[in-house]
Amino acid sequence: MSTVNPVSNTSSGSSTTPAKTATPTLGKDDFLKLLVGQLQHQDPLAPSDDQQWIGQMAAFSQLEQVSNMAASTEKIVDTLNTNGALSLIGHTVTYLDSSGAAKTGKVDTVDMADGTATLTVDGVAGIDAGSVTQVK
Repeated sequence: MSTVNPVSNTSSGSSTTPAKTATPTLGKDDFLKLLVGQLQHQDPLAPSDDQQWIGQMAAFSQLEQVSNMAASTEKIVDTLNTNGALSLIGHTVTYLDSSGAAKTGKVDTVDMADGTATLTVDGVAGIDAGSVTQVK
Protein backbone atom coordinates (compact mmCIF):
# COMPACT_ATOMS: atom_id res chain seq x y z
CA MET A 1 0.00 0.00 0.00
CA SER A 2 1.46 3.37 -0.95
CA THR A 3 1.11 6.60 1.01
CA VAL A 4 -0.01 9.91 -0.34
CA ASN A 5 2.16 12.90 0.41
CA PRO A 6 0.34 16.09 1.35
CA VAL A 7 0.39 18.92 -1.18
CA SER A 8 1.66 22.26 -0.02
CA ASN A 9 1.12 25.66 -1.58
CA THR A 10 4.37 26.95 -3.09
CA SER A 11 3.05 30.14 -4.67
CA SER A 12 4.10 33.57 -3.49
CA GLY A 13 1.91 35.32 -0.93
CA SER A 14 0.85 38.25 -3.11
CA SER A 15 -1.43 38.03 -6.08
CA THR A 16 -2.93 40.73 -8.26
CA THR A 17 -5.94 38.65 -9.23
CA PRO A 18 -8.86 38.94 -6.80
CA ALA A 19 -10.28 35.72 -5.44
CA LYS A 20 -13.43 34.59 -7.19
CA THR A 21 -16.38 34.21 -4.85
CA ALA A 22 -18.49 31.09 -5.11
CA THR A 23 -22.06 31.55 -6.23
CA PRO A 24 -24.64 29.60 -4.25
CA THR A 25 -26.65 28.45 -7.28
CA LEU A 26 -26.02 27.58 -10.89
CA GLY A 27 -27.49 29.84 -13.53
CA LYS A 28 -28.67 29.05 -17.02
CA ASP A 29 -25.23 29.85 -18.49
CA ASP A 30 -23.60 27.35 -16.13
CA PHE A 31 -26.18 24.72 -17.04
CA LEU A 32 -25.55 25.24 -20.76
CA LYS A 33 -21.76 24.99 -20.25
CA LEU A 34 -22.21 21.70 -18.41
CA LEU A 35 -24.48 20.39 -21.15
CA VAL A 36 -22.02 21.33 -23.92
CA GLY A 37 -19.10 19.87 -21.93
CA GLN A 38 -21.00 16.64 -21.48
CA LEU A 39 -21.71 16.47 -25.21
CA GLN A 40 -18.05 17.17 -26.12
CA HIS A 41 -16.68 14.50 -23.80
CA GLN A 42 -19.08 11.66 -24.40
CA ASP A 43 -17.76 8.35 -25.68
CA PRO A 44 -18.50 8.15 -29.44
CA LEU A 45 -18.75 4.34 -29.22
CA ALA A 46 -21.36 4.55 -26.45
CA PRO A 47 -23.27 7.81 -26.93
CA SER A 48 -25.85 9.00 -24.43
CA ASP A 49 -29.38 8.00 -25.07
CA ASP A 50 -31.57 10.63 -26.73
CA GLN A 51 -34.09 10.53 -23.88
CA GLN A 52 -31.43 11.96 -21.55
CA TRP A 53 -30.73 14.81 -23.98
CA ILE A 54 -34.41 15.60 -24.37
CA GLY A 55 -34.78 15.69 -20.58
CA GLN A 56 -31.77 17.96 -20.17
CA MET A 57 -32.94 20.33 -22.91
CA ALA A 58 -36.38 20.46 -21.28
CA ALA A 59 -34.76 21.28 -17.95
CA PHE A 60 -32.69 24.02 -19.60
CA SER A 61 -35.79 25.48 -21.25
CA GLN A 62 -37.65 25.42 -17.95
CA LEU A 63 -34.71 27.11 -16.18
CA GLU A 64 -34.70 29.91 -18.76
CA GLN A 65 -38.46 30.42 -18.45
CA VAL A 66 -38.25 30.57 -14.64
CA SER A 67 -35.43 33.12 -14.88
CA ASN A 68 -37.48 35.29 -17.24
CA MET A 69 -40.52 34.99 -14.99
CA ALA A 70 -38.50 36.05 -11.95
CA ALA A 71 -37.26 39.16 -13.78
CA SER A 72 -40.81 40.03 -14.85
CA THR A 73 -42.12 39.51 -11.32
CA GLU A 74 -39.45 41.83 -9.95
CA LYS A 75 -40.56 44.55 -12.39
CA ILE A 76 -44.19 44.06 -11.38
CA VAL A 77 -43.31 44.35 -7.68
CA ASP A 78 -41.39 47.58 -8.31
CA THR A 79 -44.33 49.04 -10.25
CA LEU A 80 -46.82 48.05 -7.55
CA ASN A 81 -44.64 49.58 -4.83
CA THR A 82 -44.34 52.82 -6.80
CA ASN A 83 -48.08 52.99 -7.50
CA GLY A 84 -48.88 52.23 -3.87
CA ALA A 85 -46.66 55.04 -2.65
CA LEU A 86 -47.99 57.51 -5.21
CA SER A 87 -51.57 56.70 -4.25
CA LEU A 88 -50.86 58.08 -0.77
CA ILE A 89 -50.60 61.69 -2.03
CA GLY A 90 -53.41 63.74 -0.50
CA HIS A 91 -54.38 61.07 2.02
CA THR A 92 -54.04 61.30 5.78
CA VAL A 93 -51.61 58.70 7.09
CA THR A 94 -50.43 57.52 10.46
CA TYR A 95 -46.76 56.53 10.58
CA LEU A 96 -44.10 55.69 13.13
CA ASP A 97 -41.33 58.29 13.44
CA SER A 98 -37.70 57.47 14.23
CA SER A 99 -38.45 57.24 17.96
CA GLY A 100 -41.35 54.84 17.36
CA ALA A 101 -44.06 57.40 18.18
CA ALA A 102 -47.20 57.43 16.03
CA LYS A 103 -47.68 60.62 14.01
CA THR A 104 -50.57 61.57 11.76
CA GLY A 105 -50.64 63.97 8.84
CA LYS A 106 -51.49 64.57 5.19
CA VAL A 107 -49.06 63.31 2.52
CA ASP A 108 -47.78 66.26 0.49
CA THR A 109 -45.26 64.57 -1.81
CA VAL A 110 -43.70 61.21 -2.58
CA ASP A 111 -40.03 60.98 -3.57
CA MET A 112 -38.72 57.87 -5.32
CA ALA A 113 -34.99 57.07 -5.12
CA ASP A 114 -33.41 53.68 -5.81
CA GLY A 115 -36.80 51.98 -5.66
CA THR A 116 -37.50 53.34 -2.17
CA ALA A 117 -40.37 55.74 -1.52
CA THR A 118 -40.04 58.52 1.02
CA LEU A 119 -42.96 60.72 1.97
CA THR A 120 -43.32 64.33 2.98
CA VAL A 121 -46.13 64.51 5.56
CA ASP A 122 -47.26 67.96 6.73
CA GLY A 123 -43.89 69.40 5.74
CA VAL A 124 -41.83 66.66 7.42
CA ALA A 125 -39.68 65.05 4.71
CA GLY A 126 -37.87 61.73 4.60
CA ILE A 127 -40.55 59.47 6.07
CA ASP A 128 -40.14 55.87 4.93
CA ALA A 129 -43.30 54.68 3.18
CA GLY A 130 -42.83 51.35 4.99
CA SER A 131 -43.43 53.05 8.33
CA VAL A 132 -47.05 53.92 7.42
CA THR A 133 -49.44 52.04 9.67
CA GLN A 134 -52.77 53.53 8.60
CA VAL A 135 -54.21 55.40 5.60
CA LYS A 136 -57.43 57.43 5.78
